[in-house]
Amino acid sequence: MAPPMSASAFLRALRAEGLTVVEVGDWRDHNRNHKGPWGPVHGVMIHHTVTKGSKATVDICRKGYSGLPGPLCHGVITKDGRVHLVGYGRANHAGLGDDDVLRAVIAERKTFPPDNEANTDGNRHFYGFECENLGDGKDPWPAAQLEAIEKAAAAVCRHHGWNEQSVIGHLEWQPGKVDPRGFTMASMRKRIRDRLK
Repeated sequence: MAPPMSASAFLRALRAEGLTVVEVGDWRDHNRNHKGPWGPVHGVMIHHTVTKGSKATVDICRKGYSGLPGPLCHGVITKDGRVHLVGYGRANHAGLGDDDVLRAVIAERKTFPPDNEANTDGNRHFYGFECENLGDGKDPWPAAQLEAIEKAAAAVCRHHGWNEQSVIGHLEWQPGKVDPRGFTMASMRKRIRDRLK
């Protein structure tokens, strides 16, 4: 259990991990905190966007869309490996997920239980990175983008003293979700583990 790091600490952590960070508008104060608390935080959640084009992807993740106001994450990782910061605080990215999965993340267990319930507010407890990809299993994941996902997750874990088991995909949290599609979370956690060493 940890309080969220400050926006400035978040930015420093990402840059210290070697990432190229783009600050978008008033990202430090753009959030959904009026809908409920953000924190304590327990992990990092990875998503794909089902969008094409970096500019449009960043825009929709910042503003949201009808029925789901933005920000839809904290950082958008585009195909070129840049991290675009679009919000900080509570964000509409995780939704309701499984309390058993949350307990497994907190305990940093090597395996996660099936996500068969939607009874826990994930927006409160996870940092979220949306990754530009159509999510069809065919759209490629460039090496620069996969490396940026690895670095961004590792940066947050390093700050909080978490290991790679604090990083999950949306598909491991919420029933019916498939993201990220195109690489496995097991392979990404291995990369994060190696980086944290």
